[in-house]
Amino acid sequence: MRLLVTRPQPAAEATARRLEALGHQPLLLPLARAEHLPGVARQALEKPHAAVALTSAEAVRVLADLGTDLEPHKTEACFCVGEATTRAARALGFTSLHTGEGTGKSLAELIAATLAASQAPLLYLAGSPRSDGLEATLRQLHIDHVTVECYRMQPIAHPPDILARLTSAGRPDAVLLYSHDTARRFAALLVGAGLKTAAFSPRYLCLSAAVAGALPDGAAVEVAAKPDEESLFSLL
Repeated sequence: MRLLVTRPQPAAEATARRLEALGHQPLLLPLARAEHLPGVARQALEKPHAAVALTSAEAVRVLADLGTDLEPHKTEACFCVGEATTRAARALGFTSLHTGEGTGKSLAELIAATLAASQAPLLYLAGSPRSDGLEATLRQLHIDHVTVECYRMQPIAHPPDILARLTSAGRPDAVLLYSHDTARRFAALLVGAGLKTAAFSPRYLCLSAAVAGALPDGAAVEVAAKPDEESLFSLL
């Protein structure tokens, strides 16, 4: 199948390789690029904290930028949303990993059930923009935490005819959408090109209901059973 991948770089390249291995033809349309702030992450890790929380593999990539400065922290408790983030943290060398089921809310509940009492706060290394599921639930559960934005997703501007170019050899069989912000930007491209969702592709595969909610009414949306790439691919 011809599949349009809208993930930011460099994650889009990794997804494309996986799709090619499955026999699909990926078309890349990254709508954002990650701006890493390793200095901010370094300063945050130097301050007392009870554990680290990560909700994306992009935050792990920021930590990888720290090199040897990260070594003293690899044995700290690290709470991750989903298996993909956990795998990335494990590959980087973290040894005390705890995996939430795939949402910020479930991760906060795991932290509440697992993290020992401490005078130091939980350190959440986050990106911008982001959903507030983890932070909102941490507040509800009265878990002391500090949120530090260690990366920002910067929009990528595309020419007005980018969608027409992508469909010149045939429209995509499906569009893969991973975040609410990406879906919103993609919807804006459709509007700018004067295209209806059905005219561009017959299927829109979304990582979550929140992602699907950013698409125009009438889009042929399918939502992954769990907010991870394996579940998204299972829709194929």
